[in-house]
Amino acid sequence: MNFNFGDVLTRAWQIVWKHKILWVFGILASCGRGGGSFNSNTGGGGNGGGGDQPPNIPPQMLRWFQTIEQNLTTIIIVLVALFCILWIVTVFLSAIGKIGLIRGTAQADSGAEKLVFGELFSGSVPYFWRMFGLSLILGLPAFIVGIVIAVVVVGGLVASGGGDTAILGMLGMMPIMIGCLCLLVPVMFVLGMIFRQAENAVVLEEMGVLPAITRGWEVFKANLGPIILMAIILGVIGFVASFVIALPIFVIVFPAMIAFMAGQGQNLTPLYLMGACLCLFIPVAWLLQGIITAYTESAWTLTYMRLTKPQDAAPAIVEANAS
Repeated sequence: MNFNFGDVLTRAWQIVWKHKILWVFGILASCGRGGGSFNSNTGGGGNGGGGDQPPNIPPQMLRWFQTIEQNLTTIIIVLVALFCILWIVTVFLSAIGKIGLIRGTAQADSGAEKLVFGELFSGSVPYFWRMFGLSLILGLPAFIVGIVIAVVVVGGLVASGGGDTAILGMLGMMPIMIGCLCLLVPVMFVLGMIFRQAENAVVLEEMGVLPAITRGWEVFKANLGPIILMAIILGVIGFVASFVIALPIFVIVFPAMIAFMAGQGQNLTPLYLMGACLCLFIPVAWLLQGIITAYTESAWTLTYMRLTKPQDAAPAIVEANAS
C-alpha cells in the first residue's frame, strides 16, 4: 500500500500547532505514561564514616527522621490512600486526554476551524470505560508474566528453605526469567500497535471493546508495514524529544548533589536551589511533553484515518461539534 508518511507527519504538526487546545489534552494524556523523565533517584551515598560511627546528619534532618519513625503507620496509611486517589485521577485524565486528542484531530482534519475544550472534554467522557477496558486488557499479559515470575521466585525460596540452595536455584532460573522478559517485549510491541488502532476504532467508529480489538487486529494485519514504520518514526521522535526535555533535569540535579556531598551534608543550600529550579522547570517540561504527546497521538489518529478512511466517523464528529 502506498502510504504517505510525510503527509501524515506534516498534517499532524499543522493541526497541533493551529489548535493549541490539543496541548492541554496532550498534557492530560501524558499523565499515565509514568513520566520516566523525572526519575532522579540518585543514591544518597553514605559518607563512609568508619566503624559503628553514625553519619554526620544535620539536627533538622535527624528530627525529621525521628518524626517519621514515630508516626510511620499513619504516614503509610495516608500515602497508600493518596496513591489510590492519585492513580484513579491519573487513569481518568489520561484516558480523557487521549480520547480528546483523537476526537480533536478528526475534527480538525475534517475542516473544523475551532476546537472547544469544554466540548472535547465532555464529549470524551462517554468513551472512558471502553478506553479503560482496552488498557486493562493490554496490561494483562505483562501482569500475568509478573505474577508467574513472582510465584516461581517465592515458591523456589520457600521450597529450598533459603540459604545457598535458594541462591543457586534463583541463578538457575535467571535465564528462564530473562527469556520470558525478552519474549514479552515484542509481544507487547505488537499488542500496543493493535490496541492503538482499537482506541481509534472506539472513538472514530463507535465500537465496543471486543469489536474494537478485532478491528484493530484487522487494520494492523492489513497494513503491517506502514504501522510498524510509523511506530519506529514516532518512537524515535518521542525518544529524542524526551531526552532533550530531560537534559535540564540532569544539569540541575547532578551539580547540586555533588555540591551537597562535597559539603558532607552540612550545607542544605544546594538542595534548596535544586528544588527551586526543578519547581520552575517541571511545568515547562510538562508543557513540552504535552505538545509531543499531542503530536504523536494526532499522527496515530491520522494514520488510522488514512489507512481505513472511515467515511462516517470523522464527519459525524465534526457535525457533533458544530451542533
